[in-house]
Amino acid sequence: MKSIRILDCTLRDGGFVNNWNFGFGSMKSIISRLDKASIDIIELGFIDDRHSYNQDRSMLPDTDSFIPLMDGLDIQHAMIVGMIDFGTCDISRISPREKSCMDGIRVIFKKKDQDDAIEYLRQLKEKGYKIFANPVSITGYSDDEIRGLAAKINSIDPYAVSVVDTYGLMHNEDLLHYFQLFHESLNKNITIGYHSHNNFQMAYANSIALSKVDIDRDLVLDSSLYGMGKGAGNANTELLAMYFNENFHKRYEIDQLLEAIDVDVMKEYAKTPWGYSLKYYIAALNDCHPDYVKYLLGKKTLAVKSVNEILSSLPTTNKLAFNKELIEELYAKYQNASCNDESSYAQLLRDLQGKTVLLLGPGTSIIESSEIISSFIGNEKPVVMSINFIHDLFDIDYVFMGNSKRYSQFFHKIYGQKKNCKVICTSNIAESTKKIDYVFNYGSLTMETESIRDNPLLMLLKILQKCSVNNVVLAGFDGYSGTNAANYYGDYIPLLYCDDDVTKRNDAISECIMTLAKSMPITSITKTMYIKP
Repeated sequence: MKSIRILDCTLRDGGFVNNWNFGFGSMKSIISRLDKASIDIIELGFIDDRHSYNQDRSMLPDTDSFIPLMDGLDIQHAMIVGMIDFGTCDISRISPREKSCMDGIRVIFKKKDQDDAIEYLRQLKEKGYKIFANPVSITGYSDDEIRGLAAKINSIDPYAVSVVDTYGLMHNEDLLHYFQLFHESLNKNITIGYHSHNNFQMAYANSIALSKVDIDRDLVLDSSLYGMGKGAGNANTELLAMYFNENFHKRYEIDQLLEAIDVDVMKEYAKTPWGYSLKYYIAALNDCHPDYVKYLLGKKTLAVKSVNEILSSLPTTNKLAFNKELIEELYAKYQNASCNDESSYAQLLRDLQGKTVLLLGPGTSIIESSEIISSFIGNEKPVVMSINFIHDLFDIDYVFMGNSKRYSQFFHKIYGQKKNCKVICTSNIAESTKKIDYVFNYGSLTMETESIRDNPLLMLLKILQKCSVNNVVLAGFDGYSGTNAANYYGDYIPLLYCDDDVTKRNDAISECIMTLAKSMPITSITKTMYIKP
């Protein structure tokens, strides 16, 4: 490389973490320390005319709004730039370069907007700025599309073009491939940049790999302090600075970077952590927008295997732009996967015919009233079924699982301590090497009311009704109070994975039980909000 430079984008990309609300003093301090550390290019934030002026934010409506931020700062080393997400700032909001505190402006744009964005960049250049073209989601381009884009970009001869890995999908070989395509297609004087995301923990490694390429062209690498940035975050400025000091004879002052991290960045991390996470890994693994993963994990019903299976069915053209209607449709289709459950119903009918069935739930009364429950089991000799949990206090004949997460959490007990009990599952739970005795179609058991759509008690009651069970007794189904953790016995609480507003479920569950009780007697031997006196 002719030269390698670091572009710090903490105040811009880092703003996705804190809604760009760094505080006026902290922003000035960060800029000052980055310059003192000899960072080559500092990005001040987004220029976005949809937002009004707020001195504490790094998303401001025009170039003039950044002047107070730079006032009094004696910048000695860094080029100062801002960023525009194409379509969010009218060209009239950009003052001529000689009246601005910025040396350059970077523009990010989607593939469908490339022609209009290039014309917009041309206008910025006419105003005197160094211009940076940043096509987002570069992995969504074919090789020929990149060559075509490069030809268009050459017509405006920008200062730099960046390989933008929006969703952190690339490994070394991918990055070097895209870099080579741009290198072969762009004018030789144009700097090539790389903007990374850390979904695969590759941001730092990819940056190092790119820095080692022996090509006669300038390179600029985006990074942020402590990797602060959207989702999985970015390459770390302090790490790149350290590496370039050791391997390229740079003189970045690491202490200044660490001071900025300690004083101004860690307080943001304490409020809203960023960095590598399962959600962003899954998104990168499936080459898709992270909001698809967020949506599916938010259902609280799916194992990761199921999430991956649903994401694998996303059409390629829809992967990088979140489509809520589409993912809802795919989720429903997956959950409603039909199975032939006639034999399961026939077998369970034979097993339960003429018997009382006791259903156990994980409410606090399962412990408080354990003697009452044990006495009932000893005297009445019911068939005992545990729902979405297993407790060592009671011997059970069946365990019902309607939730993949619960099936995983109690897997060791189902096939260990309680290995003699039979296993009943809904069809959305994938069988492992261990046998599931009865499988019932998930879609046929769900409720119309969203808050109790796949309530496991109601699902099993529907199965028992179809099996003509003539007496059902509940224990441990207390109902929901305002604090979710207070609804369950102590050892079950650490297994909770959500704290939703659950009280609205009581009436809905009660209403369904009343309807089912018209054809199948349902009572409770422990306290419950579901059955009215």
